[in-house]
Amino acid sequence: MTDGMNQRQIIFIPGKNPKPPANQHKKLLWRVLLEGVRRAEPEIAADLGLHPESFRLVAWNYPYYHLNKDINSELEWIDALINQHGPTEQDIREADAWHRKLDRALYNIVDYLPCFLRLIHEPLRSAALETNRYFQNNNNIASEIRELLKQELRPMLANTDKVLLIGHSLGSVIAYDTLWELSHLECLPGRIDLFLTMGSPLGMNYVQRRLTGNNQTGGKRYPSNIRHWENISSVGDITALDQALADDFAPMRAMRIIESIKDHRNGIYNFYRNNEGLNCHRSYGYLVNPAAGKIIADWWQDSNTHES
Repeated sequence: MTDGMNQRQIIFIPGKNPKPPANQHKKLLWRVLLEGVRRAEPEIAADLGLHPESFRLVAWNYPYYHLNKDINSELEWIDALINQHGPTEQDIREADAWHRKLDRALYNIVDYLPCFLRLIHEPLRSAALETNRYFQNNNNIASEIRELLKQELRPMLANTDKVLLIGHSLGSVIAYDTLWELSHLECLPGRIDLFLTMGSPLGMNYVQRRLTGNNQTGGKRYPSNIRHWENISSVGDITALDQALADDFAPMRAMRIIESIKDHRNGIYNFYRNNEGLNCHRSYGYLVNPAAGKIIADWWQDSNTHES
């Protein structure tokens, strides 16, 4: 990688809930991300591992919740995740279990009829309420957390850096809204190379009606500063209710304000487990998956080629 101009930057925006202190959380995410890349492209992982300074974490969770999670509750499960090199038969069976299909069906109903929110299980109800809290922007909190991401992106765009922006869950919504504001309110030139969304609710009707720019028409409705968009959804991840985003955001392709949007959802398993059982949505489980690793590896290699 060259020094100075056009550096490669990876920015990660986590999803909801309190996280470990920022420095500790960043190290965990970097460790798991490298393992995912190693499973896909070992040689590229070796090179990427030499550049930890390229990885940034937008730690919005503490300002939002005023609470940190104890890292010790994460470590043994992340160790187990890294030592497991694919989903077990039990993981596959549980990810596709009938109760998850029922929850997905109920969540689809709630997506269009929020009055039935009480019918769904607590984790999904909590996710819906947290998403609603973000959109309400009480005390300007959503604007403040978007500003945290803008502070990272502004100098990178000005420097024409090669940027991979990774948004997990609600983090993908925060990222999308931020990119829209940088496009149309601040009118900053430049584009990020790749927007990688994981376990994203951006396909939900409820979310799309509330995205920044939703009340605009034509090209002003969408961010104009994304070159490529890749979306990953795992089997059994109900937060990613509509796992296909390419069709929802197809007008971006038609208007040529983005070069490509691709969905990756078939046969992808998030096998993160903790004492509560299988969690098909956790960011660690997405990052360790070679499907994510391959996307990150290809971007790293491609951006290096363009720098040479």
